[in-house]
Amino acid sequence: MMEAAEKKGRRWVISTREEMRLAVLDVAREAKRKLSIFTHDLDPGIYDDPDFLEIVKKLVLSQTYARIRVLIADPSRAILNGNNFVHLGRRLNTYIEFRHVREDLRTHAESFCIADEAALVYRLQASRWEGIADTYEPAVAKLYGKMFDEIWQASEVEIEFRQLGI
Repeated sequence: MMEAAEKKGRRWVISTREEMRLAVLDVAREAKRKLSIFTHDLDPGIYDDPDFLEIVKKLVLSQTYARIRVLIADPSRAILNGNNFVHLGRRLNTYIEFRHVREDLRTHAESFCIADEAALVYRLQASRWEGIADTYEPAVAKLYGKMFDEIWQASEVEIEFRQLGI
C-alpha cells in the first residue's frame, strides 16, 4: 500500500510562546525514533516544559534506538539558569546529546525541532515566536535535517552540560 504517500499532515501558524509550546508537543509526539532540536538558549518554558519532558522520556524508554540531539547556539543562559531538559539529558545521556554550535556557525537566526525527518516546528527568527508547524512535511524536514546534521558534525560536545551540577 502507498499509505505513506497518502499521509497528510496538519500545518498551522504560530505567533505566541504558548502556541510554540503546544506545537513542539505535537511535533515531538510524532517522533518514533529521533528528535533534532536547533535552539539558541533551550527556549525556557518550551523544552523544559513538563509535558515535553514526559514525551521525551516515553520516547527514549520505549525505543531502544531513540536519539535526541540538541544543538545550542548560546548555552550559557541554559547552564546559568538550570534547565530540566539538561537534567534529564544527564540522566539519559545514552539517548540525549547536547552540542554547542561552533562559533563560526552561529549565524543561523532560526530555531527548529524536527521529528523523524517528517514533522517540524520552525521559526525564522529564534528571538520571535512567529513560525510554522507541520506534522507531516518530509521535504522541508529533510532540508533542515541536512543543515542540522552538517552543523552537528562540525560542533563539539558541550562538556559544561555534563560537568556542572546544576
